[in-house]
Amino acid sequence: MLELYDLEKLAAFAREGTLVAASEKLLISQPALSRSMRKLEDEIGVELFTRSKNRMELNENGRLAAELAETLLSEAGALVERVRQLDRSRKTIAVGSIAPAPLWELAAAISELYRGMLISTALLDDAEELRTGLLSGTYTLVVLTEPPELPGVEYLGFGGEQLCFHLPINHPLAGARELSLADLNGETMLLRPDLGFWTDLLKAMPDTHFIVQRESYAFGELLRASSLPAFNTDRAERRYGAAEGRVTIPITDPGASVHYYVAYKKESRARLAEALKYIGSEDRR
Repeated sequence: MLELYDLEKLAAFAREGTLVAASEKLLISQPALSRSMRKLEDEIGVELFTRSKNRMELNENGRLAAELAETLLSEAGALVERVRQLDRSRKTIAVGSIAPAPLWELAAAISELYRGMLISTALLDDAEELRTGLLSGTYTLVVLTEPPELPGVEYLGFGGEQLCFHLPINHPLAGARELSLADLNGETMLLRPDLGFWTDLLKAMPDTHFIVQRESYAFGELLRASSLPAFNTDRAERRYGAAEGRVTIPITDPGASVHYYVAYKKESRARLAEALKYIGSEDRR
């Protein structure tokens, strides 16, 4: 029976070219490597080397054997990785999202529904990358702003979201019923990073200076203490409540109001039954 370890030694010999170099690469003695090659020849039943007093070279049989050994070793490595990946996928629910608010909600709900499972999350602003990741198995669920229409993929609606300005009550525009992005262009605003696809809308405010705060607690403190405008969404406000001393005003620009869809592979439907029940109930709110 051929052993992978012996094939690894043969492949190393072919790459390094000499017994000395191969033994150094493998961190074994030259006699041990030589014995392994003799054993391999006995198991295959043909000579793989041309031997002289001070030299040992692969013959035609050996060169073919080394080439095939490389292929087998590569396939063995792929086998191990695929089995490990399957095991990880059974223990992990990976969620990718185009926007932060539905990602927070979905991750929190899945953590409650599937205790003991590892929940991983990723926020991306590229819908195509999310769709590709779903098909490849990188993500178990993805949140998009359009139905994915992919083979073998199903989806459920997951409610909508309206982008809003979050203004101090003493701001000159705090009494407006609705505003456009242009209405606050040129002001200084507080901003959180990792906005997903919402980031594209900021291009409509080229003259605005954004003060970015990454740490959630620090951002909340700035929001309470500052008179600077910020962004909010109706979805975030429903979940976390309104900030004291501020008003939330809808933004009218195209793309400031979206509907979400959670996509998953049809083959995952049974495994995700509880999550899909939650997602479906959310869309009826």
